[in-house]
Amino acid sequence: MNHAFGLIIEILVAVLLLVTIGYCTLLNKRLVRLKADEQALKATISELITATEIAERAIAGFKLTVRECDQNLGERLRTAERFCADMDRQLEAGESVLDRLGKIVMATRPESPAAAAPASDPRAMVAAAQAFAERARSRIGGRAA
Repeated sequence: MNHAFGLIIEILVAVLLLVTIGYCTLLNKRLVRLKADEQALKATISELITATEIAERAIAGFKLTVRECDQNLGERLRTAERFCADMDRQLEAGESVLDRLGKIVMATRPESPAAAAPASDPRAMVAAAQAFAERARSRIGGRAA
């Protein structure tokens, strides 16, 4: 029985060794896959770092472009405001000249009952002012010739 008991223990140890060898083989395969995944992960990380650097450069370029656009837009807005102010002054001066021309036209009209009422139509007043200006130009042109 001692012999049989020793043989059973030896067989049990051999089976345990076979299971251990099988498990080690399985672990080895997993480690090989893990190493391969590690290499792939390193490559992915490297590509990610490169993409991040490119993105940072692009963002810096965009920031520079935005600053330049902001400066140009600011300058254009200031120029537009100056032009607008100049146009307002010229418009006011033009209205003043038009009012004076209207008064001159009204003063040159003979006083008659039909003409006693001033023209309320601005277009008629502008047409009268233009006609007056034409007559004045033709008088000046006639004298120069």
